[in-house]
Amino acid sequence: MTRRTTFIHTSDFQLGIKRSFLGGEAQARFDDARLTGIKNLGALAEREGAEFIVVAGDVFEANSLSKKTMLRAQAALNNLPVPVYLLPGNHDPLVADSILKRLRGDRIHVIEDDDPVEVAPGVELVGAPYMTKKAHRDLVAQMLGPLDPTEAIRVAVGHGQVESRTSEPDPTRIDLGLAEEALRSGTIDYLALGDTHSTERLGTTGAVWFSGAPEVTAFHEIAGDKGERDSGNALVVTIEKRGTEAAVEVTPQRIGVWRFHALDAPLNSEAEAEEFLSRLEEYRDKDCTVIKYALTGTVNLHTKRRLEEKLAEYEEIFAALFPRDSRTDLVVEPEEEEWQSLDVQGYAEEALHELFEERDEDVEARDALNLLFRLAGRGGK
Repeated sequence: MTRRTTFIHTSDFQLGIKRSFLGGEAQARFDDARLTGIKNLGALAEREGAEFIVVAGDVFEANSLSKKTMLRAQAALNNLPVPVYLLPGNHDPLVADSILKRLRGDRIHVIEDDDPVEVAPGVELVGAPYMTKKAHRDLVAQMLGPLDPTEAIRVAVGHGQVESRTSEPDPTRIDLGLAEEALRSGTIDYLALGDTHSTERLGTTGAVWFSGAPEVTAFHEIAGDKGERDSGNALVVTIEKRGTEAAVEVTPQRIGVWRFHALDAPLNSEAEAEEFLSRLEEYRDKDCTVIKYALTGTVNLHTKRRLEEKLAEYEEIFAALFPRDSRTDLVVEPEEEEWQSLDVQGYAEEALHELFEERDEDVEARDALNLLFRLAGRGGK
């Protein structure tokens, strides 16, 4: 007998998350987008004919959130066209005051233990919920231990890392090898993971995935392609199983709209400055885009003014746009004609010449020179 199911794998909504760089209006839109993401998951489920949705941990940012946040989430989840199964993660563990325990509705199902549950005819779901804020063992291995191979389709759900984040042994690390043995034996047919906020396929079976967060939560370092590089997706998973042999197809689908990008730009000419400004101009949906930038190099006074004017303009358009002070080192070197245009006299003129002579050897002199150029330039001819 052949069994088949399609479902949606997602994780890490972290509803209620706050970002210090977002102002009140932008933070409100960010909150709304995270709820809209749930609606988008429902539309995706209908479009793909999914039977259910699995959220692999961290539905909420914390258990101590406002009633408003909980009720808005509850309404969005209950409006889904299919049942949704929520795994408690490290941000919202199933402790006494768990926010997940306060959710109500026919569509909402909280995974409270590691017993398999039938979610559709011939389809089981088994999860490894966090019962405390910090796990002390491999919860996925603990979940898999009592299970035997089955002809039912069995979807496993976990939350955590498969690689240690430190050089020290980590007893909570998910044993990927053990999980893939369970996949090969037909004990489980797919392992839906949360915790990493970027979409990622793991192992060699093609049946272990991090879905990534449906909306961005942290910055993507564009240089080097590091950080949160592929969030904003949900996974459409189709499993077809005959006996204990399963075929799994996983298709990432984009549902998020926000972006957090970290840009580095060496600027040593007007052309390079214009290229950086063009990069900013090319961003679509600037009201849903956050940029932090680090500028380094040496530019003339005209170029510096141009940057300041355009960046001030863009700050009004982007959801947030701000410099990375710890990595920014942009030096102003006026050209000869710019010296002549500076409206300074007397002591200020003497100070300008003195600081200019000392700029290469004295960092404080260079900083003071940049400030003097900027102030004097505003009143220049």
